[in-house]
Amino acid sequence: MPNLIELIQNTLTGWGLGGGLAYFLSTASVVLVVILASGLANFITKKLILRALSKFVKATTTKWDDAFLENRVFDRIAHIVPALIVYGSASIMFPELDLLKVLTQRLSLSYMILLGALVISSILNAFATIYMTWEVAKENTISPYVQVVKIIVFIITGILILSNLMDRSPWIFLSGFGAMTAVTLLVFKDTILGFVASIQLAANNMVRRGDWIEIPQYGADGDVIEVSINTIKVRNWDKTITTIPTYSLISDSFKNWRGMSESGGRRIKRHINIDMNSIKFCDREMLDRFRKIRHLKEYIESREKEIEEFNKANNIDPTVKVNGRRQTNIGAFREYLKGYLRNHPKIHGSMTLLVRHLNPRENGLPIEIYAFSNDQVWANYEDIQADIFDHILAALPEFGLRIFQNPSGRDFRHLIKELGDDQSD
Repeated sequence: MPNLIELIQNTLTGWGLGGGLAYFLSTASVVLVVILASGLANFITKKLILRALSKFVKATTTKWDDAFLENRVFDRIAHIVPALIVYGSASIMFPELDLLKVLTQRLSLSYMILLGALVISSILNAFATIYMTWEVAKENTISPYVQVVKIIVFIITGILILSNLMDRSPWIFLSGFGAMTAVTLLVFKDTILGFVASIQLAANNMVRRGDWIEIPQYGADGDVIEVSINTIKVRNWDKTITTIPTYSLISDSFKNWRGMSESGGRRIKRHINIDMNSIKFCDREMLDRFRKIRHLKEYIESREKEIEEFNKANNIDPTVKVNGRRQTNIGAFREYLKGYLRNHPKIHGSMTLLVRHLNPRENGLPIEIYAFSNDQVWANYEDIQADIFDHILAALPEFGLRIFQNPSGRDFRHLIKELGDDQSD
C-alpha cells in the first residue's frame, strides 16, 4: 500500500513534474502539514484547554490546584502534545529516509524526556508551595530535600537523553558514572556540603525560615527568608539581602534570636555612669524626702529600723558618719530603680531583673539595668528602653546624684569665667 508521500509524488508526477522535484515537494508538504498540525495542537492545548483549565482552577476554593497552576505544571504538560505528534509522524514524514526518521524520533523523544523532568520539577515546586502554607513549615523546611530530588531527577534525565540519542542502554552510563565519582564530587562539592549541612540544620532545628539570625563575619543581621541546599538568604534590617553558604552555619558560629522570640521577653542591658563625687551618706532630711517616694517608702522604713537596731546592738557612735551602718543616696537610688522597673507595665515580671554596680572606672560608677521587656517588636522595644532611661536621667537629681560626662567647651568657658571673677575680686 503506497504511503502518503508516494500518493502526493504520483499526483505531482502526473502533473508533469520530474521525479526528484516531485519527491522533494511531496516530502516538504508532509513535513509542513505535520508542523502545522503540531502548531495547531499547541494552540488548542495552550490557548483553549489550558486557559479554560486556568479559569476553572482559579474558581475553585482549594489552594493546591492554584499552586500547580502557578508553578506551570499544566503548561509544561501541554508542551508534550506537539512533541507526541512529531514523534508519531516521523514514519509518515520520512518513510524511506531511515536516518531522518530515527533522528526525528530520538530528538522528539529526548524533548519529551526533558519535558517529563520539568513537569516533575514543577510538581515538586508546587508541593513545596503547598507545604509552606502549613503550620509545620515554620519549624521544618523541605526546600533542601526538594532540591536534592530535583538534582537526582535531572541526572537521571541526562542519562536517559544520552542513552536515547546514542542508542545505548542507560546501564552503560550508570556503570561509567562510578568512575566519575571524583569529578562529580569536585563539581558538586558545594551542593554536597550544603546538603549535609542542611540535614544537620534541620535535624538539630538550628535555623529555619523566619528566624532572626546574626552572622557578623558575613554582615548578616536580619530574618531568614530562604533556606536551600547551597545558600541561606537573610533580609537584613536595612532591607538588603545577604546570601550565606549553608555549610558556613555548621563550620562557623552564628547567633539565632529565636529563643528570645519564643521566651516572650527581650533583654534590656544598659548602664549609666554616676559621678562618684555625688555619692554620699543620707542625712535625716534626705531620708524624710525619700519616704515620700512611692517605690521607696517601705524600703526606707524597714532599712532604717534594721540599721538602727544593728548600731544600737553594737554600741555605734552615730555622731561619726563612717561608724556602723548608714544608708546612701546611691543605695536608695538602686532600690528605687528596682521598684520602678517591677511596677513598669512593659517590663516582663517573671524574668531576671537586676540593678547592679559594675566596676568603677575613670568615667564614674556604672549602674547597669538588666531586665526584659514584654514587647519584642524592635521599634516598641527601643521606645520602652528610651522611656526608662529618660526617667532615670531625670530622677537622678532627686537623689543628689549627678551623671558623669566629659567636660564640654561650655564647661571650660564657665570655669574660665569663674576664675576670672575670682581674680577680679
